[in-house]
Amino acid sequence: MLILYVAVGAFLAINALSLMIAGWRIWPRLGAQPQTPHRPAVSVVIPLCGVEVFSRETLDSAFCLDWPDYEVIFCVADAKDPVIPLIEGVRARHPAIAATILVGDDPISANPKLNNCVKGWNAASHEWVVLADSNVLMPTDYLIRLMAAWRSDTGLVCSTPLGSCPSGFWAEVECAFLNAHQARWQYAGEALGFGFAQGKSMLWRKSTLDSHGGIQALASEIAEDAAATKLVRSLGSKVHLVASPFEQPLGTRTFREIWARQCRWARLRRVTFPQFFSPEILLGVVPPLLLSGIAAIVAGQSVLALAGFIVGAAYLPELALAFRKNWHVSRWSLIAMLTRDALLPIIWVRSWLAGSADWRGNRMVIGSNESRLETNALMPLAGTSS
Repeated sequence: MLILYVAVGAFLAINALSLMIAGWRIWPRLGAQPQTPHRPAVSVVIPLCGVEVFSRETLDSAFCLDWPDYEVIFCVADAKDPVIPLIEGVRARHPAIAATILVGDDPISANPKLNNCVKGWNAASHEWVVLADSNVLMPTDYLIRLMAAWRSDTGLVCSTPLGSCPSGFWAEVECAFLNAHQARWQYAGEALGFGFAQGKSMLWRKSTLDSHGGIQALASEIAEDAAATKLVRSLGSKVHLVASPFEQPLGTRTFREIWARQCRWARLRRVTFPQFFSPEILLGVVPPLLLSGIAAIVAGQSVLALAGFIVGAAYLPELALAFRKNWHVSRWSLIAMLTRDALLPIIWVRSWLAGSADWRGNRMVIGSNESRLETNALMPLAGTSS
């Protein structure tokens, strides 16, 4: 029985340590602006597919960056995409910013977002290039934060998405997944020397990627961020994260959307980094709750009392981290975190099974025993990721 209590303590200690590391590593969302004395010209490449709830706000944010010289290149696969008139309207309101709309598709991979980015990458006129998802809400210091994170050993700078503006319970669950769970573990991993790329915002030196196969090199994995991570590590460089992650406004979410997205991401992690994905079954509150429940039954103690202690020890520090960093916190946050952790082991088990998922109109099929992914396009001209 003692070993069960030791295991529970270890789970809680690791959880607390990861929160402490993330708390030390991440700046508050409304924190001070980092210093960037060197401000070279930058190309911002944004793939788009369809109109989303916050498309107008995210598009407008790309034209309001505090940077002396940058261009914005919008990539759309389908000439009939309804997002094109929206881009043109926003561009007309900001004539001082160099902006281009490129239409067409370059099928270099099974990744529709990467295919959509090829033309933008090739058209980028500057040495520094940012590949940014269309649902990233860029603060005015967006490029400042990215450039400030570049160091002598850097091969790529990224940002995790920070969930904001949720509407409804399942959007709250999405915030619980994105913020103090995925962002927390990614920043903790980077601080310990295990930086992983995330495709939401990626700052590259164009010459570096072009000298190692160009953007086509990111087609070596089904997920371009996994390919980017492996490429950067093969060059002896590191992936670094911005001091404070950028927002992704969510709006309304349904359980089906959350389930499909988390299962897809889990499968992609499983096929691209299986050695890191396998231990994910141990994350969340479920393992220590199960072990403490067994220990309480054997010792004749109150299961509910011990469970309450475990929940408090796990979630109070997580809520404190979100509050201190000015992330979204509401009266639903605790229940959303519990729901998230209840789903984690189910999603982990599901990721090992063959299945398919819809990715912006493309049907993705992931095998259960191999790290190969095929697509049968439902809409051949799909473009960005969620």
